Amino acid sequence: MAGRPRSLSPVTDDAPSSADRGGPSLRQLTPLDPPMVPFALIGMAVWLVLALVCLIFRSTLEAHGHGDWLGICIAGFLLGIPGLLLMMGHDARRRRRRAGSSRTAEEPSGTA
Repeated sequence: MAGRPRSLSPVTDDAPSSADRGGPSLRQLTPLDPPMVPFALIGMAVWLVLALVCLIFRSTLEAHGHGDWLGICIAGFLLGIPGLLLMMGHDARRRRRRAGSSRTAEEPSGTA
């Protein structure tokens, strides 16, 4: 039956897992949650270094029609400031979330 799509059986929750079929068991992966401030600072530093390089070679860049590169680098650095503030807030919430989860893990659930 060429041209006809094959019907796929729906996957249900009671379907056997790979461990039930004799295959390797899959473990639940936890998402990475690294501190984000260093990424923002590194990005801002890259834009700043590029701006300094463009400043050094400004006359050459303007002679070849790339005089706007310095402005682009400065804009990249300045747009990194709101990103840095956003990442600082993200990291503060992450620290509070982790502190709250470690406190609830330490407290016994039977005491009130």
